[in-house]
Amino acid sequence: MLPQSQTSSPEKPPSLLLRLSFNQDQTCFAAATDTGFRVYSCHPFQELFRRDFACCGIAHVEMLFRCNILALVGGGSLPQFPVNKVMLWDDHQGRCFGELSFRSAVRGVRLRRDRIVVALEMKVFVYNCVDFKLLHQFETVPNPKGICAVSQVADSVVLACPGLYNGQVRVENFAQKKSNFVSAHASGIGCLALTLDGKFLATASTRGTLIRVFNSMNGTPLQEVRRGANAAEICSLAFSSTAQWLAVSSDKGTVHVFGLKINSSDMESSSDVSITRSSLSLSLIKFKGVLPKYFNSEWSFAQFHLREGSHYTVAFGHQKNTVIILGMDGRTTRGI
Repeated sequence: MLPQSQTSSPEKPPSLLLRLSFNQDQTCFAAATDTGFRVYSCHPFQELFRRDFACCGIAHVEMLFRCNILALVGGGSLPQFPVNKVMLWDDHQGRCFGELSFRSAVRGVRLRRDRIVVALEMKVFVYNCVDFKLLHQFETVPNPKGICAVSQVADSVVLACPGLYNGQVRVENFAQKKSNFVSAHASGIGCLALTLDGKFLATASTRGTLIRVFNSMNGTPLQEVRRGANAAEICSLAFSSTAQWLAVSSDKGTVHVFGLKINSSDMESSSDVSITRSSLSLSLIKFKGVLPKYFNSEWSFAQFHLREGSHYTVAFGHQKNTVIILGMDGRTTRGI
């Protein structure tokens, strides 16, 4: 009889994390791995369910709030599904009930209750959720990260994606049948986000030093804040539900939280931010036009320092004054 150490089967290697994403109301998040996907609740933090596909990978998991419908895209060294398809998955039935096929690899997927948005390298497609009918398609500059965002309020269907040249954002207001092009940055778009109602747009460039906030309806610039002086890759942008705060994560291992002043209620709520910086502003005012713009920049209200080099995805928790930070190194952090 062989010793137990020789007869026991080797342990399975841990799954490789490929992507992390929050659902639309930031109450849950999904982890795509090289063996399937897992879904967690944010509060309390716990695993809700997982699906393993015999060592076949998923590159994208997009939840639809907390319901049983998810959008999946294959990925990893052995994809579970073709990388040029979006598979609509019903987790109650444990199977796919629909698919969307494309001529090139899918780079990003966004869902709302009535629309499916799919980003390819050079195009963005919008489909009806009911019959999968193609409603719109837009050309973009090269978009390898599949950058796009869509509003979630029922009576406001707003889409934001890269435009036709570097630094431009295309905003489509489908309810008003209006297109708007925002010249957001001199360099390419590195990340963007919309508020839930689609009224406000936040953008970061590929340089990652400045984040700008716009009125998405008319492209008016509302606020500019500075993450830092050195270039960084912005991994995620997230508005709080009231649009009072904006969180920014980067590959520098930092998460910055900025106070926003984009409407009257926010001005009152963020008055403490203005007070803490008033002395600095007064001391610099006589040098206006002499000092570089860097010294007049609006800086973050709070910062969280994490491991540099890893990519982080950030969202605001439903508990007051909390942020939830998901790291591609497998760590989850709740900041207060």
